[in-house]
Amino acid sequence: MSRAPTADLFGYTEPSRTALPQVDEAAKPLADRLRPKTIAEVVGQDHVLGADGAIARVIERGFLPSLILWGPPGVGKTTIARLLAEAAGYEFQQISAVFSGVADLKKVFEAAQQTHRMGARTVLFVDEIHRFNRAQQDSFLPYVEAGVVTLIGATTENPSFELNGALLSRCQVFVLKRLDDAALDSLISRAEDHLGEALPLTTEARDTLKLLSDGDGRYILSLIESLHHMGFTEPLDSDGLLAHLQKRRPNHDKDREGHYNLISALHKSVRGSDPDAALYWLARMLNGGDDPLFIARRLIRMASEDIGNADPMSLLMCHAARDTYEVLGSPEGELALAQAVVHMASAPKSNAVYTAFKAAIKLAKDTGHLDPPAVILNAPTKLMKDIGYGAGYIYDPDDPDGFSGQNYFPDGMRRPRFYDPKGEGHEGKTRQRLEYWAELRDKKQTR
Repeated sequence: MSRAPTADLFGYTEPSRTALPQVDEAAKPLADRLRPKTIAEVVGQDHVLGADGAIARVIERGFLPSLILWGPPGVGKTTIARLLAEAAGYEFQQISAVFSGVADLKKVFEAAQQTHRMGARTVLFVDEIHRFNRAQQDSFLPYVEAGVVTLIGATTENPSFELNGALLSRCQVFVLKRLDDAALDSLISRAEDHLGEALPLTTEARDTLKLLSDGDGRYILSLIESLHHMGFTEPLDSDGLLAHLQKRRPNHDKDREGHYNLISALHKSVRGSDPDAALYWLARMLNGGDDPLFIARRLIRMASEDIGNADPMSLLMCHAARDTYEVLGSPEGELALAQAVVHMASAPKSNAVYTAFKAAIKLAKDTGHLDPPAVILNAPTKLMKDIGYGAGYIYDPDDPDGFSGQNYFPDGMRRPRFYDPKGEGHEGKTRQRLEYWAELRDKKQTR
């Protein structure tokens, strides 16, 4: 049996050949068999696809703009793109930035131009669009601007960082969410209806199954399919399920946004004095494969930036935790990191030193030409003494108050106030001392 020549994905005609056998529907992966046929069947993305969602309003107007679908794996980016093209009556072409190059793009654009000349419109769906380099991304611009293609890009990475500003300015960005429990429950029910049987799981094990999927719809359907083929006749509890199915590896690339999101979550949990949340994010980073010494370095920064002199021990503990990890390694050394995290999250907080230092840096840049006052300059030679270096200097330990109150800023500069202790922890006593010295300074300088 043969077929007539047909146009391939890129619009090029292929010769006649013996027709390939049709793929048995039952042989397809369960995720493909349950792929939504309409927008209404897509789960977990009502914030953009629901009646009040931004995409739904766009479709109602009969015009599909270029857009970027940003979200984690397995939330329906490819399916949504295809269904949007169908709903708007556009031709649909799909490429992957992982497998395509400039030559492939040229073929796609040529095919889209031919379609455009025939009065039809083309949606070009680019999966993993963030993997295209700057030049490849720039190649889309003239075709998008001319209306030859409507671009729908899918990315798991923050478009603000991964896409060219020129391309991004021509696209609307829609953020897709990780599937929540309700969406995962819907997928489980659909799978059970399609397979014609309930999953052999206890209620607790069903919850565990959802946790294993980590909000990835494609992955939970893969787990369900594996479970179905194992042929269990008695319900499995959570331990039984975990003994047969592998947990999904955390979606956490150390050079991608997820990495920086987790360290930000850890930092802000410490700053927000929540030791439980801080431990959770520390565990997430370690489970995701982050270098514990990288975490240790960030803890040292937190100790100075957010705690400072309110609890000087925090900085020492972080250094000790780093040294401990270097000696013990994983997993024993990770406990020292946890100890430092809990200590800092539980400690009084002050960014007074951080704020003071930033202000001092700015003023130093603005007044970098001013010399120190002569009174505090050393005078190792007779000439230097003759021109007034060190004249009138008071050695503070010899002062009756142990405090001379001399001016240490450049002559003529109005005295700034950088360091303003918050009064938390150790800084409470520091504040009292500084206020006392300020009063003494005023008295001594007005004599």
